[in-house]
Amino acid sequence: MKWPHPSQLSFRVLRVWQRNFSIYKQNWKISFVPPLFEPLLYILAFGVGLAVMVGEFEYGGQTLSYTTFIAPALVAVAIMHNAFFETTYNSYVRMYYQKTFDALLATPLNLEEIILGEMIWAATKSVIATTLMATVISLCGFFEFPGALLLLPLAALGGLLFASLGMICTALVPGIETFNLPIFLGITPMFLFSGTFFPLQNLPGWAQTLAAFLPLTHLVALVRGCSLQVWSGELWLSLLYLTVAVLLLLPLAIALMVRRIVV
Repeated sequence: MKWPHPSQLSFRVLRVWQRNFSIYKQNWKISFVPPLFEPLLYILAFGVGLAVMVGEFEYGGQTLSYTTFIAPALVAVAIMHNAFFETTYNSYVRMYYQKTFDALLATPLNLEEIILGEMIWAATKSVIATTLMATVISLCGFFEFPGALLLLPLAALGGLLFASLGMICTALVPGIETFNLPIFLGITPMFLFSGTFFPLQNLPGWAQTLAAFLPLTHLVALVRGCSLQVWSGELWLSLLYLTVAVLLLLPLAIALMVRRIVV
């Protein structure tokens, strides 16, 4: 496996981003609908239904309703889903069925730039979804400013992390139907056990230890801390976790994809 060298990458990665953005603009009306209405559906379901049963509770020294507690987590889940599914199913279709990678290789772009451009575009979709969802949720009064403005750089960082994880899966799966395995074994458990719908302190000790290794746990903590302005020193550890993970997984994803395509 050959690791990417910085000299192999240039501003041309933005051409890959530009190509995907041009396609996205053609379908923007459909692409905008889920991020706009999905949080409303969740807030309606949990706010009208479950929140009445749960009531208010203490979190970070504040008294929160259950709807206020889960609203930031919905943004973190959207960051994960947008980036991961863009670099798994969508990138696989572009690479294998649409032959988009072959067409891009006929230009001055090299393979490393194409793959990095795909991951940057996936992170961009996370930022777009975060902007739309945060706007809707803010109008409902669940976010605090100016802390909520930090969601945009968090979306970019979290988007790059889950785009890298998705691209690693794309490099390793034998076929498109095999994406069910990382989704069932990775994405779904993270969705349920990363402090999304209940505080991690409700879990037994061994489960809390496992949850601490999940990237979504740290993204949820950061998004919740910023949007509710509940600050603690542990957020710095979560930020360090995400940053180190991106620095390690992003070049690994490029190297694995180059090995898959070239070999």
